[in-house]
Amino acid sequence: MRTPVPEYLQEVLNDCVGLGEGAVADYIPELAVADPDVFGIALSTVDGRTYSVGDDEREFSIQSVSKPFAYAAALTDRGLERVAQTVGIEPSGEAFDELSLETDSHRPKNPMINAGAIATHQLLGGEGASPRDRTDRILEFCSRLAGRQLTIDRSVAASELATADRNLALAHLLRNYGVIGGDAHEVVSGYIDQCSILVTVRDLGVMGATLANAGAHPVTGEQIVSPPVARQTLSAMAAAGMYNGAGTWFSEVGIPAKSGVSGGLLGSLPGQVGIGVFSPRLDAQGNSVRAVEVCRRLSADMGLHLMEAETYGSTVLRGVVAGEDETVISLQGVVQFTGAEVVLDHIQDLTIDSPTVVFDLQRVDRFADVGRRMILEGMRRLVLDGNRVVLDDPEGTLPDPDLGDGTYPELRSMTFAAREPRV
Repeated sequence: MRTPVPEYLQEVLNDCVGLGEGAVADYIPELAVADPDVFGIALSTVDGRTYSVGDDEREFSIQSVSKPFAYAAALTDRGLERVAQTVGIEPSGEAFDELSLETDSHRPKNPMINAGAIATHQLLGGEGASPRDRTDRILEFCSRLAGRQLTIDRSVAASELATADRNLALAHLLRNYGVIGGDAHEVVSGYIDQCSILVTVRDLGVMGATLANAGAHPVTGEQIVSPPVARQTLSAMAAAGMYNGAGTWFSEVGIPAKSGVSGGLLGSLPGQVGIGVFSPRLDAQGNSVRAVEVCRRLSADMGLHLMEAETYGSTVLRGVVAGEDETVISLQGVVQFTGAEVVLDHIQDLTIDSPTVVFDLQRVDRFADVGRRMILEGMRRLVLDGNRVVLDDPEGTLPDPDLGDGTYPELRSMTFAAREPRV
């Protein structure tokens, strides 16, 4: 049997290819000559599978789709507190090239508008980084996310720098307010190099899936950014990734996203998928007309709206089998707060007549940190009630099962030593 996912994506592409509205960005000469009919779609799962159709191997400059990745790199290099001193997180409600500074602090309102992205770029590489260091850092970072070595399109960079008067003006104002230091022209030049990195829709799908996978690369398993950094980046995308159309986008589509004036669009749905789309015709907000419609379709057809999350807490408890010698509590899936709460509530109401309680975790995929702590606390309380608690976890899914007081449940079929908690 062949999976129908590629055929579905092809159907979506076929339905959207006839959309002829919009126009290519014409204020950057190299983008003005882009083929308006190029169209590609890619979808990557957090399990590491990528499906793509259309012009899925056509490279294009990443442009503003680089902004969330630069923000994630800056958070990794400097930490949230330091980054927050330079750039805010509130939606601006204005176009991407407006100044949009906070009244008192003069911080750019968020890292997704140009002023915020220029300020964010200067944070790359750590304190004292040179312009070359910052460019090398973002290129290396995006390459790790894509899983291949990316390059910078120097013709696009030169074309963009030649018409960068507005971005230069923004940088000089930011320098005047003390938001950035150093040479404004060098900062803008580095930011333009960042925007000129070449990617494909398949790259964007994998890069988005890495953010969706709490910062772990879905193919290599490398933890490229920490879960808190991935969450902060996705939050910024949700709040401001689609500029002055962000509110309508999130209401109607509900996928944290970022667009770019070359026609690229990145989507990243936590715990599920990364999406990459490329089509150069732009609407009035600077978003790809076809890419927006593709994401509308995916959201509607596949239930990808973030606010349509399925309730799954009750499915974590697979079953309870009470015998004369032992009571077996079987769990399954991903154990987060809601699932752990269901388990503990059921145990609270359970009459346990057997001397032994076995927690069967053979069908558990993973524990969120809060789920781990709650289940261990439930085990601890069962022990305090006089029960013998046994853990059946052959894959070591529950890391470091310390009950909180230096004691451990008895182990059955264990194949691991203590492991770090996974979130």
